[in-house]
Amino acid sequence: MAEKQRILIVDDDENIAELISLYLMKECYETKCVLDGEEALKAFRDFRPHLILLDLMLPGMDGYQVCREIRKDSSIPIIMLSAKGEIFDKVLGLELGADDYMIKPFDSKELVARVKAVLRRSQPQPSSPSIPLPAQTGRYVEYPDLIVNLTNYSVIYNGHSIEMPPKELELLYFLASSPNQVFTREQLLDHIWGYEYIGDTRTVDVHIKRLREKIKDHPSWALTTVWGIGYKFEVKQ
Repeated sequence: MAEKQRILIVDDDENIAELISLYLMKECYETKCVLDGEEALKAFRDFRPHLILLDLMLPGMDGYQVCREIRKDSSIPIIMLSAKGEIFDKVLGLELGADDYMIKPFDSKELVARVKAVLRRSQPQPSSPSIPLPAQTGRYVEYPDLIVNLTNYSVIYNGHSIEMPPKELELLYFLASSPNQVFTREQLLDHIWGYEYIGDTRTVDVHIKRLREKIKDHPSWALTTVWGIGYKFEVKQ
């Protein structure tokens, strides 16, 4: 029997946490609820979840701090939950490494759908770059010193596997699949995030910034800003 996927629920409102847990258990996920940031970090190490639902407003260590600590060691998917709907709060969460952001109150079906989508996109990365790299199969793009594989959600850069959250990888793959084509931020939001993010164009800027921190410009290609329009994956002739 396949192992159940484990979801850690971090929310200081015990009733909300238990309600979320009930929704997810009906979908055959294994869950664990904790009520504060310190317990969240302990449960992250002991429970070894596949995904974390992380409330921002926690006593003591808040959700931003928890996310920052987890991202020092892991690229585990994190969906932030918050009553705050301001663009600043969303952008800050994404800058710290969250994969998605949901505003309370939210529909239970939407929460479950987003959990399934993030888990589906998340795949473990190859753990050792010292072994020979396997031949690429499925949907992938390849450039000098860069391979982005959408089928197994892997990125190989300069011969090394790079850990990357699903949305970053999808954005990189989408741009690299259409070299030298310029996309507006709105087009990228529509293709990668869907309709619910339309208008929040800084989301794209945040993810491009994070990609550039991991993938530096190459003599043959680069992630290029087209000022006043958007971005492109530039392949140099």
